[in-house]
Amino acid sequence: MILLAAGIASFGAAIIQRITGLGFVLALIGPIVLLYGGLEGVTLAVRLALVSALAALPFVWRDVWWRRAWTLIWPGLIAAPFGAVLVWSLPEPALLLLVGLLAIATLLLGRVPSLLAGLSGVCGARIAGATSGMLHVTSGLSGPPLAAYAVNDRWEQRSFVASVQVVFVAFALVTIGLRPMPVTPIGDIAILSAATVLGIAAGTWLTRFIPVSIARRAMLTVAWLGAGVVLTRGLLALTVG
Repeated sequence: MILLAAGIASFGAAIIQRITGLGFVLALIGPIVLLYGGLEGVTLAVRLALVSALAALPFVWRDVWWRRAWTLIWPGLIAAPFGAVLVWSLPEPALLLLVGLLAIATLLLGRVPSLLAGLSGVCGARIAGATSGMLHVTSGLSGPPLAAYAVNDRWEQRSFVASVQVVFVAFALVTIGLRPMPVTPIGDIAILSAATVLGIAAGTWLTRFIPVSIARRAMLTVAWLGAGVVLTRGLLALTVG
């Protein structure tokens, strides 16, 4: 039952990712953490995010802006180990709280873009990349700083969506090296990965019919519910502990 629920969540998150270019982990983090716990849930989410980005890349390869992608990647690679320190040092209840708070902060920043209005130019790219890289290791929620930078720097949407998949691949690879290995059986991970690839394929087909605005609203609804439940679970675990 857990595997089925996780597979459905991965499939749906991948559809959202393909239509909007962002939001895979944001939509997945609530269900996957509730099903597998804070440490293992984020570890799985990061691996599935790598699968999602790799599956989406062939569809957007021609639009990747490689130089700008690298400008975001290298500060994130430098900042990533600082996120790993948190992952390795926090107990499970505190990690649940961290993931829940980061998810809520991410959603709030998306509603108040003026808070990140300074993210533009070369300096803004470095700040966004470093923040995104650290967040990817701690929670997988690396998209919003990149999206804020894209908006403030007036980065054309099609090029941004393509280029950010390369950024996600780079951050996911370094995160896999910094986080603990998953304890979930490899067969289960393969099934979840297959559900993710199928979601990307389904999302590619659905882009003809579903507006980005509807997909984004669905993502935000799932993300708010998931973040709230994860935060509540963390508070309960902390109280009981």
